[in-house]
Amino acid sequence: MFVKPARCLQGVAVLLLTVAAVVPGQTPALSPHDQLARDLLAQLININTTHDHGSTTPAAQAMARRLLAAGFPEADVQIVGPTNSRNQNLVARYRGTGTRRPILLLAHLDVVEALPTDWSVDPFTLLERDGYFYGRGTSDIKDMAALFTAALIRLKQEKFVPDRDIILALTAGEESGGDYNGVQWLLANRRELIDAVYCINGDAGDPLERNRVPFARNVEASEKVYHDVQLVVTNPGGHSSLPTPDNAIYRLAAALQRLGGYAFPVTLNDITRAYLERAAATMPPVTASDMRLAANGDSAAQARLSASSPFFNAQLRTTCVATRLEGGHANNALPQTARAIVNCRMLPGHDPDSVLATLRRVIADSAVRVTPLDTARPSPPSPLVPEVLDAVTRVSAQLWPGIPVIPNMETGATDGLFLRNARRPV
Repeated sequence: MFVKPARCLQGVAVLLLTVAAVVPGQTPALSPHDQLARDLLAQLININTTHDHGSTTPAAQAMARRLLAAGFPEADVQIVGPTNSRNQNLVARYRGTGTRRPILLLAHLDVVEALPTDWSVDPFTLLERDGYFYGRGTSDIKDMAALFTAALIRLKQEKFVPDRDIILALTAGEESGGDYNGVQWLLANRRELIDAVYCINGDAGDPLERNRVPFARNVEASEKVYHDVQLVVTNPGGHSSLPTPDNAIYRLAAALQRLGGYAFPVTLNDITRAYLERAAATMPPVTASDMRLAANGDSAAQARLSASSPFFNAQLRTTCVATRLEGGHANNALPQTARAIVNCRMLPGHDPDSVLATLRRVIADSAVRVTPLDTARPSPPSPLVPEVLDAVTRVSAQLWPGIPVIPNMETGATDGLFLRNARRPV
């Protein structure tokens, strides 16, 4: 059948969000479609896709086999990536009429390292207990890889013919970077496989809960920019039995102390202002009042919000924080070198050179060399595509009546960065 353009994305959204709408604490009988999604999640969790001890290739191959078994042509299911990498990507295409340009569904297969000694359960075996799933990747982000794959299989089973192709990309290298980033590689080497009018990135936008009750659904429209900076102090050193006033570790520590006491100025953008205004309705009265005042530029309210929560603080300003520290080379020697890494999460639009200049000014010590460790990639906010926001709003209202859909700024980082830089809304 041919589906009218206005309903094409809504149909996909209904499938995705309905499969996702399991209330914690309940164990309802699963439909065949829900069971498929759960089976796919278990299969993905059970595959170690960490960079150091695992590989994304078996996970990509497992999902490819599922799609092929559902009737996808081999030409439309591809495992791709650098030939010298053990971490490959899956790109699959669900064919439509081609009336409109394709859309891209994106999730990453790699996960953060999980040491079994740090877990009370096996991190690479899916466990369901008390209405929750346990296992590395259950929320970041193998859940969405399973949901996207299950949704496309269901569309195939129901012989759904959209007015555009739907592309699925399950990628490597988002968490660790590893030897390469899957989205970045696809854009540089196989762009035709993922070229789409916009991307729906599963790496953000989960419903928010308070005491197991959903109260808001965020839709990421922008994200902060990742930037690492190195601080280094060097001096001649010497023997620890003859200490001198000029100690590299003390000097670096003093610089970090000054940096720790500094807060970048509050800077609101269209997304963060809209978030404060719309999310206020979901908060307790005192917090809600401060959010509305902060959105209108009230500095006292902004200060209270920043002090009340690391989340609000990160929404309101660029942040730079020390994350690593090392110094010296022997227990009985004065340190010749002391080094720290400062991780910055810059607001979209903030100039990296300006942030670097601010760090140098706050540190106020020419003996502390402040240098960037990477090239900060700008991440311009995405326009809020009406057909996406409208579909998410309609379906969210069916699943969770009364909760608002709120555009927000991600304080972390996602692979949406690379697509935004390729001028594709995410």
